[in-house]
Amino acid sequence: MIDNTEKEKKIDLKEKVKKAFSFASVVGLLIGIIGGFAYYKFVGCSSGGCAITSNPWLTMLWGALMGYLIGDMFRKKPQKENKL
Repeated sequence: MIDNTEKEKKIDLKEKVKKAFSFASVVGLLIGIIGGFAYYKFVGCSSGGCAITSNPWLTMLWGALMGYLIGDMFRKKPQKENKL
């Protein structure tokens, strides 16, 4: 049985996740993962000497990070009130 405090915690967690991951951030993350894999597949390092581009997982992780950061730039942030 779930009491009201547990329900409030779940709702609060959902709101925190929504604030952290906006729609633009998630889209940027997905595009970054796809772009990272495409970079590995078509450009990557075949000799194995490149730290990031020789491993598809690291390339996708790097792409995901860049995609998230770029997508996060387009998130609408709440404006602060000017208190004079």
